[in-house]
Parts: sequence; structure tokens; C-alpha cells
Amino acid sequence: MKIAKNTVVTVNYKLSDAQDNLIEDGRQPMVYLHGGYENTLPKIEEELDGKDVGYASVIQIEPEDAFGDYDASLIKVEPRNRLPEPLEVGMQFEGMPDEGSEDEAMIFTVTDIADDKVVLDGNHPLAGMALRFTLNVVDVREATDEEIAHGHVHGAHGHHHDDDDEGEEGDHVAIHPIH
Repeated sequence: MKIAKNTVVTVNYKLSDAQDNLIEDGRQPMVYLHGGYENTLPKIEEELDGKDVGYASVIQIEPEDAFGDYDASLIKVEPRNRLPEPLEVGMQFEGMPDEGSEDEAMIFTVTDIADDKVVLDGNHPLAGMALRFTLNVVDVREATDEEIAHGHVHGAHGHHHDDDDEGEEGDHVAIHPIH
């Protein structure tokens, strides 16, 4: 069966930067619903469209097609007392970009802690990076009607969410580079 819209694709992958430094070794395969559901990066879908089980390739995706360019304006310095304790570098918080704006909540990562100040970075951890994906298709199957209706994979290898926790973070993302 070929990869096409409304198929569920299982891909073993490795994610590196453009210099081949490993970022994520994909111990868990990526399982996603193919066909523009924003379950994975569009360039990965483009690469795999029409391919069969056993197809393997290495693709490089530039920042504008991955997680965007690095934006220095997304760095915030906050008083430490506004954040919960214990606090450590690498922790992540959901926050609004600017009060009163209509933008969706952003994830901020703590990148530095001084005595009474904390540096928060609203950039995606992989922003500004060209990413190299080593892809190997291990399974393709028809999606169920329910998966198509929900726009993401269910079942043993998908990220199934009970209906009472709609909208939780990561609901529609197959690649989770955040550790």
C-alpha cells in the first residue's frame, strides 16, 4: 500500500542538525495521519507521499519549513518571584506572548536563572536550525473513519486522547522535540 491522504504511516526516524549532530534518535517510531493534518512537518509528508513500506531517505529541512527562524524578541526576563519554585534551567511554561493579543499561548523555556531574574525563551528549541531527518517507512495502513474525523492517529501506537482532555498540549503533533 502506498502512502496517500488518509493513510496512517509508521516511520522510524533519526533527527540531526545540518552538521549531523544527533538531536533525537527516534527510539519510538513516529506514527502519523498522512494528508495535511499537520501531524508532522509538511516537508516530511511531501517526501513520503506515494512511497511504500521500506522506503528510506535522508532529507534536510530549512528553518523556514521546520520551526522558523530564531526570534530574539521572544526572549523575556521575568522577576523570579513570578514563577513557581523549584525552578531550573530547561523547565517549560506556557504563557501568552503579550497581554491582550489574540495569539495562542507559547511555550517558554527557562534558559538562565540569576538571583532574582529568570530568562525565558519563547523560541521553539529547534528554531533557527536546519534539520536532517533520516526516514524509514515501516508500516502504512488505511486510517479509520474516526481517525480521519479527529485528524490524528488512535490506537496502540498513536497518541490517543480521551475525549475529556481535548486541546491538551501536543494533541496534534507527531514529533515532540521537547524533552
